[in-house]
Amino acid sequence: MNRSIIVVAGVLERDGLLLIGQRLKGDRHGLKWEFPGGKVEPGETPKDALKRELREELGIEASIGPEIARYEQCVTGRPPLVLLFHRVESFEGEPEPRTFQQILWEKPEALTGYDFLDGDLDFIRRLARGRLKLSSTGG
Repeated sequence: MNRSIIVVAGVLERDGLLLIGQRLKGDRHGLKWEFPGGKVEPGETPKDALKRELREELGIEASIGPEIARYEQCVTGRPPLVLLFHRVESFEGEPEPRTFQQILWEKPEALTGYDFLDGDLDFIRRLARGRLKLSSTGG
């Protein structure tokens, strides 16, 4: 049995806008859009991995909130991929594109107009239709 690869993505919200990043031109899947995050390394929890990835990719220190969505992908001959989306409760520092071509703050309903990685498509469609609650009850 193949062990699953777990990838965690952070959903950062500011004034009703979500942070997305465009992969570097020379990278695998170059110029595709995604939510910041990455693979969970051995010995890490998904939240710890996301904190590390946000520090590396955006230069911020983040408080990671609950998992808000989970998707699994199975491709013949490859280990299953589990993609976890977590809300970022708060963060310190101003995000900068350390490992991205560019980063943008965008309205959830506009995300379907970007060329996202396939693994993010179901999630952004749900966001665009308003089917996911992102904000905490406090605002």
